[in-house]
Amino acid sequence: MRGLWPDHNPLRRASDRAEAAIVTALAVAFLLGAPLIARVAWQLAMATSFTTITAEQAGWRPVPARLVVSAPFSYGYDVAVMARWRAPGGAERHGRIQVSPGTRAGTRVTVWAGRTGRLARPPMTPSQASVQATCTAAMTVPCWGMLLLCTGVLSRRLLDARRLAAWDADWEAVDPRGPAGRQGHA
Repeated sequence: MRGLWPDHNPLRRASDRAEAAIVTALAVAFLLGAPLIARVAWQLAMATSFTTITAEQAGWRPVPARLVVSAPFSYGYDVAVMARWRAPGGAERHGRIQVSPGTRAGTRVTVWAGRTGRLARPPMTPSQASVQATCTAAMTVPCWGMLLLCTGVLSRRLLDARRLAAWDADWEAVDPRGPAGRQGHA
């Protein structure tokens, strides 16, 4: 920390002061930007979530469906089986829906359908949307940190290249023979 502190040391180069300023600016950018970016990401994730509220506003409704055939037994994932349901307008529809393995024919399950009776994926509950938005916001903070870290590494490389060029120019002023001439007489 002492090496980054600005002082009046005559040996400290302008590139050293620039590096200290860059490190300070990146730290401030992280500390001020992380909460702001996380909040914006959370709001965007909540606004774009397909929840039960937005589904109902779009005309989707939960409707009861009755299985036509029993679902086969399997381990793990839901299976698709034929079912019948009525569209919100009253028209009878049929198609394949996802149910738990082993669900018997005649069982009533709830599906989401639009005005025409076309099925939609079930929307998230508001609490599921909130959890998803929170995870999204939590992931933006390390991403923001990595972006700033990469910026710092790139800045450091550019400053190091400038320091080496200045070092070579200073040596050239002292010994015009260049690096090859200095190595031969060492």
